[in-house]
Amino acid sequence: MPMTRPLSILHSLKEGACVVSQLTTSRLPSLTGMRFIAAAMVFAVHGAAAGAFRDTHVAADYYRYFGNAGAVGVSFFFILSGFVLTWSVRPADTVWNFWRRRIVKIFPSHVVTFVAAVVLLSLTSTAIAFPQTLGNLFLLHAWLPDNSYIETANTVSWSLSVELLFYLSFPLLIKVINKIESNRLWYMAGGVVLLILVIPVVAHALLPDTPKFSFTELSWTQIWFVYVFPVVRLLEFLLGMLMSRIVLTGRWIRLGIVPPALLGVMVYVASIHIEHDPLYNYVALTVIPLALLISAAAAADVRGQWTWLSMRPMVWLGEISFAFYLVHSLVLKFGHRAFGAQPNMFGQPSGPAWSTPGGIAFLVGCFGVSIVLAWALYTLVEQPAMRRWARPRDSSPRSLRSGVATDAA
Repeated sequence: MPMTRPLSILHSLKEGACVVSQLTTSRLPSLTGMRFIAAAMVFAVHGAAAGAFRDTHVAADYYRYFGNAGAVGVSFFFILSGFVLTWSVRPADTVWNFWRRRIVKIFPSHVVTFVAAVVLLSLTSTAIAFPQTLGNLFLLHAWLPDNSYIETANTVSWSLSVELLFYLSFPLLIKVINKIESNRLWYMAGGVVLLILVIPVVAHALLPDTPKFSFTELSWTQIWFVYVFPVVRLLEFLLGMLMSRIVLTGRWIRLGIVPPALLGVMVYVASIHIEHDPLYNYVALTVIPLALLISAAAAADVRGQWTWLSMRPMVWLGEISFAFYLVHSLVLKFGHRAFGAQPNMFGQPSGPAWSTPGGIAFLVGCFGVSIVLAWALYTLVEQPAMRRWARPRDSSPRSLRSGVATDAA
């Protein structure tokens, strides 16, 4: 049965229609540049787990200061997805075309890196688990509270499993978000933040805290619920959508980029030195600074304000950030194995380590190789796939008009 009600953001906004029509034509180069910073933060935490340093004190300090960087980077991407998809909604599009573009955006690169991971595992005589690996291929693995499903093939792809829920739910969510009166958007965003802050409490109250996972004080079930479970991570996506509408409808408070950035740094540093519930590290501590930072950067771009994030090198790095995210963990893991390391019981490299300069050189080398491979994946796979299959098809059986730019997430 055809769906005929439009999803266009222009359909249900009752206030600020002129503001919306003007803002949605603006590109957001600063946010594109920020994407690479977030991807680099994910690299940092996986670099900390790579076992590159012989000096245990150096290794411990590295993990202490960068161990939560990846969680912050992933949270940034989830909020950003909601923000940019809402920002770039266009008239005259269909739900099917939207879904097709999002699938084309992520699946070709995912499949290429999945195959590369399986080949590398085979070449290093590492067992390939089934059905866990199939769950990884079809991006279903984040739904299962079993770490063996995450630690398969290209392990970072669990976040794509989460993103799939975002994409599937967006056509419905945008209709709901667009019906909210603009003077209530900040209250709704605050409500979503409160829900995010409550999630760790729910995890402690309802989920078992044993067996302990790795060297943490938490069980994997608790970590999965807070950090991996797609339904819970949908809250960050929803927050991004609300923040986007706040800017689009002229309700933004004109906060600059520097204050939320400094707030984020202060909260991150405080989390290292102040004892607290470790479940809050994954999302709750930094969700407010990230939401404000993304909105402030978008507002700066709309005003035409120059930022170093909008410089062409940063924008280019941001454009390849998705590819960088997909390849970097493989480079770190199998780069270390090339020197004789073997995976431990948690899938992390265990083996030859270097002096502090040698460990830094290894990580810098992996970072450079990841950029080169990301450029190749972006140029040879992501861009051609988007050019070939991402164009809208007016003949789609569903005439629901909801559109997003092809480079939105």
